[in-house]
Amino acid sequence: MPKIVLNGVTVDFPFQPYQCQQEYMSKVLECLQKKVNGILESPTGTGKTLCLLCTTLAWREHLRDTISARKIAERVQGERFVGQDLSSWGNATAAEGDPIACYSEIPKIIYASRTHSQLTQVIGELRNTTYRPRVCVLGSREQLCIHPEVKKQESNHMQIHLCRKKVTSRSCHFYNNVDEKSLEQELATPILDIEDLVKSGSKHKVCPYYLSRNLKQQADIIFMPYNYLLDAKSRRAHGIDLKGTVVIFDEAHNVEKICEESASFDLTPRDVASGLDAIDQVLEEQTRVVQQGELCLELSADALGTGLHMELQDVAKLKMILLRLEGAIDAVQLPGDDSGVTKPGSYIFELFAEAQITFQTKDCILDSLDQIIQHLAGRSGALATTVGLQKLADIIQVVFSMDSAEGNPGSMVWPGFSQAYKVHIHPDTGYRRAAQRSVTWSASASKKPGKVLSYWCFSPGHSMHELTRQGVHTLILTSGTLAPLSSFALEMQIPFPVCLENPHVIDRHQLWVGVIPKGPDGAQLSSAFDKRFSEECLSSLGKALGNIARVVPHGLLVFFPSYPVMEKSLEFWQARDLARKMEVLKPLFVEPRSKGSFSEVIDAYYKQVASPGSSGATFLAVCRGKASEGLDFSDTNGRGVVVTGLPYPPRMDPRVVLKMQFLDEMRSQSRAGGQFLSGQEWYRLQASRAVNQAIGRVIRHRHDYGAVFLCDHRFASADARAQLPSWVRPYLKVYNNFGHVIRDVAQFFRVAQKIMPTRAPLAAAPGVGGEEAIVSTARLPSTLLSARKATSLDVHVPSLRPGSTGLPSSGNPESSLCVEYEQEPVPAQRRPVGLLAALEHSEQRAEALADKAHLREEEVPGHTAPALQREKRLADMPRGGRRKIRLVSPQEEPTAGVQAGRAKLFMVAVKQALSQASFDTFTQALQDYKGSDNFEALAACLGSLFAKDPKKHTLLQGALGSCPQVMSREEQRGQPAVSAYLADARKALGSAGCSQLLAALKAYKRDDDLNKVLAVLAALTTSKPEDFPLLQRFSMFVRPHHKQHFVQTCAELMGLPTTVTTLQSPQESSPELTLGAPQAGPSQVDKPGKTQSKISFLRQRPVGSAVPKGTTTDQHQAS
Repeated sequence: MPKIVLNGVTVDFPFQPYQCQQEYMSKVLECLQKKVNGILESPTGTGKTLCLLCTTLAWREHLRDTISARKIAERVQGERFVGQDLSSWGNATAAEGDPIACYSEIPKIIYASRTHSQLTQVIGELRNTTYRPRVCVLGSREQLCIHPEVKKQESNHMQIHLCRKKVTSRSCHFYNNVDEKSLEQELATPILDIEDLVKSGSKHKVCPYYLSRNLKQQADIIFMPYNYLLDAKSRRAHGIDLKGTVVIFDEAHNVEKICEESASFDLTPRDVASGLDAIDQVLEEQTRVVQQGELCLELSADALGTGLHMELQDVAKLKMILLRLEGAIDAVQLPGDDSGVTKPGSYIFELFAEAQITFQTKDCILDSLDQIIQHLAGRSGALATTVGLQKLADIIQVVFSMDSAEGNPGSMVWPGFSQAYKVHIHPDTGYRRAAQRSVTWSASASKKPGKVLSYWCFSPGHSMHELTRQGVHTLILTSGTLAPLSSFALEMQIPFPVCLENPHVIDRHQLWVGVIPKGPDGAQLSSAFDKRFSEECLSSLGKALGNIARVVPHGLLVFFPSYPVMEKSLEFWQARDLARKMEVLKPLFVEPRSKGSFSEVIDAYYKQVASPGSSGATFLAVCRGKASEGLDFSDTNGRGVVVTGLPYPPRMDPRVVLKMQFLDEMRSQSRAGGQFLSGQEWYRLQASRAVNQAIGRVIRHRHDYGAVFLCDHRFASADARAQLPSWVRPYLKVYNNFGHVIRDVAQFFRVAQKIMPTRAPLAAAPGVGGEEAIVSTARLPSTLLSARKATSLDVHVPSLRPGSTGLPSSGNPESSLCVEYEQEPVPAQRRPVGLLAALEHSEQRAEALADKAHLREEEVPGHTAPALQREKRLADMPRGGRRKIRLVSPQEEPTAGVQAGRAKLFMVAVKQALSQASFDTFTQALQDYKGSDNFEALAACLGSLFAKDPKKHTLLQGALGSCPQVMSREEQRGQPAVSAYLADARKALGSAGCSQLLAALKAYKRDDDLNKVLAVLAALTTSKPEDFPLLQRFSMFVRPHHKQHFVQTCAELMGLPTTVTTLQSPQESSPELTLGAPQAGPSQVDKPGKTQSKISFLRQRPVGSAVPKGTTTDQHQAS
């Protein structure tokens, strides 16, 4: 593996790093060596995790080596190193002026990420390096406990208290084995993630939870979710000592939110009522014991057999504290409009003091609460009776998280502490719903709406200051979406001298980014509050998504601003039949609100995308949701990302209003306002960071590629574009015409698929039986239909009906709109024969093609007069085309000799028709095409030479490899129609537009993919209504098996009702529109309801089977 020397430290990297990776590692080393904090942004796919691990571990090894060298030098007292400067051994300092004398002083590394699944990926990256540090991963009992009885508990806090009870009584044999087995090499040496730890614990009969705590003492690097660091009570519970450590927050874009949430709470009337019920239960038990005469006042553990060591009076006092707290909250007067009241953060101490909860009494109260919860742990229904008490204990720890020597809240060490918090008391709007759901607190719950006590922290700097107070060596925040870095640093309220905003490692052909202000119908796209649910906006967005799904291959991710917006949009699209059309193109999967069903939905999506022959799938998700981060949508799982709006926080939410007010207050108080964001700046940043996180799903590694669609007119503003990541901005283009979007995206994927290497999909194809059930379970929304009831989905989503494979049927006119750019061409679809093909074959493939089957066609004489040659060539073209269609099998191609003869004949004809200068231009264009394979450039050049003169159109067709396979029967009977169409196209579209159309026609002839040519055709002919006839007349080039699909698509693009294309009679439609379409009989016209039965009939017909005689399609083809 390559060794790179950066800042005097040798880093062992798995491969030769890119320039941006070296820059990233240099910045990490700068933070470590100077003992300063850093904010480092590097896009997903640039290998920042690998860089972090290799750099920090190399720095630790460097410190270890220099300490070893210095000790050796000191031991020999310099005898063997006379005249040698000991500085050549390296500088054993963790920072400037801070020498390290022994190995134990080498800083530990604490690597924190948002979830354990992300940490598992990090640990996997560590295994790919040459470094083998001592590793520890911390988790909760919920994740690590293997005791059967504790695992059965309903919640984490119940597991905690039952576990403590068993540990105290030494009744857990897994815990009893920890001290004995924690030093075994098989447990202490390997690099274990959370799953490996559980497996090893089960194998060796040792508790993984306490084993990880033991391993933490000797570990070089400790992995943990970052709420363990930011939450003071979690930090204490896990015994995390931060002094002298290097703390790394990966995926740090969530740190602000976690910092604030870990220091905030909401206490509802139901929480207090639950706590009172639990205390009443204990009081009743103890009273019965006293009445039985076993004990008078004291209750011993032996008497009750429960481990409770509390006097009856203490339990009663605890109940009185809860009642006083409830009374103090209820005594707060609220305004009549139910808006609530807001008070300074220090008011919480006054409120708690009324209930006798103070700095002096908090420890005693917490101990009593802990004993009662542990006393009730393990009983049936204990979750409902203890959840309120556990929440109260957590709240007390939050309020009194920072110890004060005098017990005076005004003496807090952080100057802005009091201002950073607000107390908000408001009516409990959820009490009616809760009463309907539960009868747990029927005795104590209020019959009237109570009041919610909210204590909100508005400064992430509070938690950051706490970390720095613990004496951390270096704090590094890193993510793919931190921009703008200056504002992020302001929010953290601690200095970050080192900053980096890295570019991406991808090339220009790997990313397409477009702002789409208007949909296909010209309606403005907007997620603004006053427009997001308008019929015009929802309809236009649905049509836009349908068109995007046609040109984006494989997986498509669609992000909405919120769950309500996503659910309302789906309801509208289902009512207007737009959801069914999307489902036909790509099956729909919807992100559920609940965590439990999310994994099966995302697994089903992966399997659908990876299914052989699949058109892919569409995953509808929410910004800031579970799919917006931490999941792998690389390669085919996420070829496109659609952002349907700017996900601003709810503007009238009290917490959002107070946050903005807090920032404005702090900004006005600070000098020049430079140390704080304004409330409006913060508000905009919340939306832009959520968008940037969604955009980050599209490029996941160096060889990935994809497209980003920003479907909201507000993205076109300069401010919104400036908030996008720096690696995205160079690719951004604003489109005023939706047709141009489809054209450019189709071209982007054609180029990307040709250039980029193909990678195997990550998920296997779904099987039968149980696998199908998972796919069925995963589709369409929980608000409309339960995501867990596949049978109810079957009614609404055709692809979920029993026996359906989820793939579009060939008979359905909408089904074939699915575009698969990455399928290998089938053997029957050979490259058509023309001038360019002949030149290529004659020069490079003569020997190989000579062994293939020969066409039964006479060779053209090589020495005829030029005029006769041209006449014979033009006369033979249609006739030769028919013979090709009839005689060439999938294994047959014309011989090189025949092709070379035709090429020679044609060149003579062209030379006669053109001037010498034009002929030189023609031959140079052919040579350039052979070298570059740029067909568009060739078509543009030849179009300027041939297209102006209708007499030369036949030569143009020959030059571009014309084959009658792409012509309808009407065209073969008369070339003038083609010439007239090309002349009209050039007049309406211009030279460049006509060249694009010819290139698309060439691709259609080669690939037999109508969708590709439709994408270009729509972009060229739908921007102006006067160009619609060109779209309709293109039917002359459409092959018979595509006619019906083409007619229906024309109707959709021109805004005509879909039923027109399949059900209206010939008298009701224009000649061009119905050209090649099935002729509906009177019965079909009378009953529009027949549409569904017609589609069902077409779906049942196997691909390639003959159409029954007497049907309308058969009659048309026979004509």
